[in-house]
Amino acid sequence: MAAQRETFTRRSSFIFAAVGSAIGLGNIWRFPYVAYDSGGGAFIIPYLVALSTAGIPLLFMYYALGHRFRASPPLTFRRISGRGEMIGWWQVGISIVIAVYYAAVIAWALRYAGFSVTKAWGDDPADFFGGAFLQQDATAGVSFDYVPGVLIPLAVIWCGVLVVLGLGVQKGIARANMIFIPLLVVVFLIIVVRSLFLDGAARGLDALFSPDWGALSSGSVWVAAYGQIFFSLSIGFGIMITYSSYLKRRTNLTASGLVVGLSNSAFEILAGIGVFAALGFMATTAGQPVSEVVDSGVGLAFIAFPAIISEMPGGAWFGVLFFGSIVVAGFTSLISIVEVVVSSLRDKTAMSRNRAVWSIGGVLAIISLALFSTTTSLNLLDVTDAFINNFGIVGAALLAVLVLGWGVRKLPELRDHLNGVSSFTVNRTWRVFVSVVTPILLGYMFIKEVVDRITEGYGDMPAWFVNTFGWGVGIGIIVLAWLVSLIPWKRDVDDEFEPVKVGENV
Repeated sequence: MAAQRETFTRRSSFIFAAVGSAIGLGNIWRFPYVAYDSGGGAFIIPYLVALSTAGIPLLFMYYALGHRFRASPPLTFRRISGRGEMIGWWQVGISIVIAVYYAAVIAWALRYAGFSVTKAWGDDPADFFGGAFLQQDATAGVSFDYVPGVLIPLAVIWCGVLVVLGLGVQKGIARANMIFIPLLVVVFLIIVVRSLFLDGAARGLDALFSPDWGALSSGSVWVAAYGQIFFSLSIGFGIMITYSSYLKRRTNLTASGLVVGLSNSAFEILAGIGVFAALGFMATTAGQPVSEVVDSGVGLAFIAFPAIISEMPGGAWFGVLFFGSIVVAGFTSLISIVEVVVSSLRDKTAMSRNRAVWSIGGVLAIISLALFSTTTSLNLLDVTDAFINNFGIVGAALLAVLVLGWGVRKLPELRDHLNGVSSFTVNRTWRVFVSVVTPILLGYMFIKEVVDRITEGYGDMPAWFVNTFGWGVGIGIIVLAWLVSLIPWKRDVDDEFEPVKVGENV
């Protein structure tokens, strides 16, 4: 008899949770810049091609894995092939690393929502962010000089995440996302509408959407499109396997994947409109071209937007909404990231949910507070994020599709499972996208990044720092994944396994 697994009571609960995971900080501060820098309006073509040929097909694959094998990533890959368990633990390791620094960015946004009321950053948002707020050391290193203005909100974020996860899949994860995702959409629509009525908004939108058709001949633009899709859909580090394992045995997987993929992309385009309308206002106010004020990532959120908020009418409430939307988007994504770790620990050790949440979640919170509420957190976050994304996520995703497509040849079984439980069926084209197109692109991205980092280093960061927190972290989680895969399971996970059978849900 298979062990009872928690479930989402409705498919809509899963969809809200999956959308909440996919829509994160990258949708707001990464996509607009990537689109602008990669051909503007012309970028929509490779972006949609990437969504159709890699994003949605991979979502289908991960949904089929979690739903058929009904387990966390390590146990799913173990049930496919005993030696494959390490792939799952690699994904868990990636989730651990991302969780401990991702929470810090959410904490920054929480503080900035409050700063917006008084425009506490003054006349120089850049100096305020790195100086008065983060109190950053000038050189890269590790210190344990804590910044109370970060430590306290970071602790609040972690408490919120652990409480939600402790309540369980339906009462915690599903309910939180069914509240926060509609709230996020409404808030961001308000932000977009307000941005569109700012002086110079049209200049910003023109900069974003004016097509550079010549960019379509550049391979880097196409790689950028696929990279954006890989990173924004939460594929490659275990989230979608975990969430789909909580689905009922009668579930339409492909329809769910289409809804999640298209919702994520719609929000990215919405974010692009809001961000560039505001940047157009900033450029007009400063008397500069839009190209001079465009930024991405931390610089966009915590330097450029505070400058916009200071100049615009009603900037205080606009700032509260903007940073509030970052908090909500980040919080729902963080919940999904930590749940991968919790689910995997529970499968391996047979722990109760509460014990797993407060033990492993507590450890992650302590690490996060210890490393990312200090005066050296910004450089540490920068290097770790770059390496864990470009080597960790890409490498783990590449290994997974190679093993499934060419190693154990599980794609026909996963195709049959998708078709047996779904209204929208997949065929040989789906297998080609997953086993041929995706590995080629992921392999190119992975090899290029390795070569670039070996030959160019990482910015002006000292070699010891990059080797420790970049290469060291990236390679370290692979070694740990292998070691954890050698630890015996606390229960007989093979005898208790009862897979969803093709046809039983139709």
